[in-house]
Amino acid sequence: MSGPTPAAVDIGRARLAIAAAFGTQGLVFISLTTRLPRIQDRWDLGELALSGVLLMMVLLAGAGSLLAERLAPRLDSAVVLRAGLLVVGASVALVVLAPAKAVFVLALAAYGVGLGLVDATGNMQAVALEHRLGRVVLPSCHGAWTLGGVVGAVLTLATTDVPWSATALLAVLPVVAATAPYLLRDHGEAATSTHTDVPWRAIVLVGLALVVFYTVDTAAATWGPVYLDDVFGAPEALVALATLPYLLASGIVRLAGDRLTEQVGAVRLLRAGAALALVALVVVVTAPAWEVAVVGFTLLGCGVAVVAPLSFSAAAALAGRDADPATRQARVDAVVARFNQFNYAGALLGAVMTGAVGAGSLRVGFAVPLVLVVALFWLAKAFAPADAPAGHAPADA
Repeated sequence: MSGPTPAAVDIGRARLAIAAAFGTQGLVFISLTTRLPRIQDRWDLGELALSGVLLMMVLLAGAGSLLAERLAPRLDSAVVLRAGLLVVGASVALVVLAPAKAVFVLALAAYGVGLGLVDATGNMQAVALEHRLGRVVLPSCHGAWTLGGVVGAVLTLATTDVPWSATALLAVLPVVAATAPYLLRDHGEAATSTHTDVPWRAIVLVGLALVVFYTVDTAAATWGPVYLDDVFGAPEALVALATLPYLLASGIVRLAGDRLTEQVGAVRLLRAGAALALVALVVVVTAPAWEVAVVGFTLLGCGVAVVAPLSFSAAAALAGRDADPATRQARVDAVVARFNQFNYAGALLGAVMTGAVGAGSLRVGFAVPLVLVVALFWLAKAFAPADAPAGHAPADA
């Protein structure tokens, strides 16, 4: 009985590496966002000041994503992903150990650039893996990000009494992840023409769903702990519970998302999730106690879990249609990096608008994602081609 081929072994190792990159990104990001109340106290930042700092980080993450678009066709997304992980590692250490507010802001700016590089190239790698395997795998890849976030939230809960400087140890994880064996381009140089014949109108509709998701997701991850702290006066050691159950619920649904998408279809799955998310946000906004708000955040994680991975899958399927292998990978990489900008548009609405609108009360701030999530019922129809994108995709991408 013959064993697995070298190619199968390489793809298996690459799949674990890609999952590790997503998991590391989620762990580091959530470890920082669940510590926002502590960061606020350390640097004496109000809601508006924190919104401004987050705005800067999000804009620079968008710049990092565009930089990935330029670099990936020349250097390969695996190389750019490694560079992004190293930037994240160095900047996280500096964010934690900054001796002055100016250094903290500069470090957070560098983290934003690294965040964009890793977001874009991580999704490039996941899309390439999906096309190589010929089936849906993006939900479980994003599930690794979410489970990394769960670990990050648990670490926050478990280390509330640990000195702040110890948080710098998080920087080790991206550095280790940078050494993993990612997928390399295996069919020669990528084509240089990546922007012709790309169906941007169809992709934009899918992108709007991604905006809605990241509005909701960033609001929950960024402002959830602050919401429990400010509105309900929850114990400081428990404010991360706004994020932990949300991430855990989301991670479970995402890990099952590959099979659910194949069985139910993207459109039905997204509309059912939108209905649950709407109910969840009503619970969050009207919660009489922080324990009820935590239930709302948990339901919210279930409702919106698969929007982001299915968005990237649908955009990649649209971008790579009717193209030769070399042009397909170049075009898909470019579209994924540019499509990632919808991520940051949503993050702006979620992180900045929620804080700005909710400067007087974060109950009002969480009305922003509550209103926007209704759009998912209509936008779900744009995912009809994604019901079977990877399963019918060419073997390589």
